[in-house]
This record gives sequence, structure tokens and C-alpha cells, in this order.
Amino acid sequence: MVPAMPFRFVHTADIHLDSPLRSLSLRNSDLAGLVGDATRQALIAIVDLCLDEQVDALIIAGDLYDGDQTSMKTARFLATQLGRLHEAGIAVYKIRGNHDALSRITQELVLPPTVKVFGGRPEAMVQRWGGLDIAIHGLSFAKPQAPETLLPKYKLPEPGAVNIGIMHTSLGGAPGHDQYAPTNVADLLAAGFDYWALGHIHKRAAHDDKRPVIMPGMPQGRDINEAGEKTVTLVTVHDDRSILVEERLTSIAQFERVAVDLSGIADWREAMDAIEGQLATARATTRSPHLVARLSLTGRTPLAWQLRRDRDLVLTEAEQRAEGIGATWIEKLEISAQAPSEQGNGSAADPVLELGALMLADIGANSAARLEVRQLVEDLRNDLPAEIRGFAGKDEAELEAFVERLLSEGSQDIVARLRHDGAGNH
Repeated sequence: MVPAMPFRFVHTADIHLDSPLRSLSLRNSDLAGLVGDATRQALIAIVDLCLDEQVDALIIAGDLYDGDQTSMKTARFLATQLGRLHEAGIAVYKIRGNHDALSRITQELVLPPTVKVFGGRPEAMVQRWGGLDIAIHGLSFAKPQAPETLLPKYKLPEPGAVNIGIMHTSLGGAPGHDQYAPTNVADLLAAGFDYWALGHIHKRAAHDDKRPVIMPGMPQGRDINEAGEKTVTLVTVHDDRSILVEERLTSIAQFERVAVDLSGIADWREAMDAIEGQLATARATTRSPHLVARLSLTGRTPLAWQLRRDRDLVLTEAEQRAEGIGATWIEKLEISAQAPSEQGNGSAADPVLELGALMLADIGANSAARLEVRQLVEDLRNDLPAEIRGFAGKDEAELEAFVERLLSEGSQDIVARLRHDGAGNH
């Protein structure tokens, strides 16, 4: 007798096709193009994985689209990728998330017959795969808000079947994510399903080994706040109903923070070599095809003022070194390195440093000046598109910290220019 084949599927969510660039500087058009296309490339990687692993189904637990800006060009791209799965006999089960509810093409796109999009009423699709009955449960919400749990609306588990639930939910809540169909792991486990395929939170989380509750995270990060490699979940349901869960890499561009400690380094070339060394180390440990680094220069070094004054030169040199490493990009340069004489009371011996300290103290004590800077930040934030307004923080405390950093770094940049004595040889 031929043994029954296991049921296998890929579980993903929060692809956010064609998500607009958020905090990425557009000074490097090649990098902007790479990140702008990364969500599409991630979907291609997901389809490739499904084909390579010869899975039975792809489950998309919401937010395939990013919102109402989705174009018909994107619709054609999506239809092509779903068509590849259809030709291979791979079923697709999809629910709508809060971003999908805003998309115009959600209702307009004609999908292959092997694609099941769950609607606003709970459904359970039961099909026999190998020696198992598989019941896939889904429920979409038609609006971008779902303030109450959706769990009571789901159908009861099908007796004798392996029951898989698909839900878009914030669970108990997570920083940076709106409350959406809140529930908790204990209630999901109590529902009696064998596997919960979740979506909405962009960071991966796995709960319970025997009856997994999986939040796969997004398959491609979009900015430094979504740093790290991104994956999808490959699931195998064996004929004894045991479940194997595996992660598979999908991110094309991997955002990472790369810190370079320049403590004690007084030579410009040595500093650039240290930057290259840290970038090379980060590249060697990055599994994704591209590393997109936010470079942070730290430590106490006599070069601190020169680094600030010649920020553009530092960035250009770092980008050239990154290009030499290969598949490595600089998303942003941050300089928090300080001169050794800032330590203790030594700053009083240097009139320029003393002036800088007085400037910062005066602005800090001057509530009117501080309020004016804060107002400028708020005006700029309000003029920007919603998706990139987070540059100044997500709440009052983060906004105040951002203003404080502006005042501090602004004072240091002014001092760096005042200290320019015409030498500055590299």
C-alpha cells in the first residue's frame, strides 16, 4: 500500500504589495528602487517556495495589499503570480485584513478558480488531501476597523478533520500596530483548532508545539523599524496529524542597524577601515540577498568634529566601501561620536566647546525656543503623508526625545563647523 502523502502549505501574511517608501532617503535612487520593489520580489519568492516544495496550498492571512493606492499594474502582477500557483494545482486561501479593506482592486481583480477569498461570513472549506480531511476556516472583515474579537463568529471545528483557522488579529496588541480583532492565544487554543494561521503583527511569533498558533510576521521589511530577516512558515501535517513548522527566508532587502565604535581612532583612513570592517561583518551574517544598513558612528574620538563637519564625505566613503563589499547599502548615517575632551570638565578649557555647551544649555532653558522647534517638527510631520509621519515618534514622550536630539545634534554640528581651522586633511 502506498503511504498517504502529508498535507503541506505555506503560511504568510502582511505582504503589503507596493507599500510606499516610508523613511528611506531618496538621495540614492538605486536603493529606493530596490526597496520599492522588494515586496513584489518577496511575493515571487513565496510563489517560488510553494513550487519548489510542491505544497498543496498557500494561506495568506490578510494585508496582501497595502491600501487604496494599489494600482491595476499591481493587480496584473498579482494575477500572474497566482496564475503560476494555479497551473501547478496549488490552492490559495486568503482572508482580507484591515489594509485589504481599503484596496480598490480587492473587488475588481478576477482570480483563478483555485483561489478562495473568504468573505464577511464565516466559512469552512473541507477537502480531502491524501488520507486526511482538511477543514480550512476563514473570515474577512469588510472594514479597516474591527474593535471586537472575531473568534466567536468562526464555525466549530469539523469532527475528524484537521482544522486550520485563518485570522487577522492584533492578539493582545503590539507596539506600532492598531488594535484589530483582539483575542489571545489561550482562547484560540481553546477553540479546538489544530493550527491557527494568523496575520497583522509584523514580527514573527510562535505559540504551542502540538497545536501551533503562528504569527508569521511580514515576508519583507519596509524600513529600519522592520529590521531583521523576514520569513514565511512552511507547515507539514503528517498522516498521524502531527504538525511540523519550519521557517523559510523570503526577505530580499534586510534592514539592520550597524554600529561602529571609533573610540581612540584618530586617523581618517583608519576610521573608514573600521566602518568597512563592521559592514563586512554585518554582510557576512545577513542571509537575505541585500543588506540595507543604518550606520551609526559611536565612541570618543578626536575625529568627532571632523566627522560631523564632513558628514557627506563620510557617507560617500561608506557607500563606496559598501559597494565594494557587494549587495550592501547605506540607508542612513547617524553620528553620535564625541570628542575625548567632552569627558568630565575638560570642555571648559576649549572656548568653542564651552560655547557649544552654553548654546545647548540656553536653548534647553528657553522654553519659547524649545516650543518653536517642536512646532516646526509638528508642522513638518502634519504636512507629510501618513505612512512617514512616524519619524518624530509615536507618542508624546518620543516626540520630546526627538526634539531633544535635534537640539543636541544641532549644537554639536555648529561647534563642528566653528572648530574648522582649515587643516582637515584626510
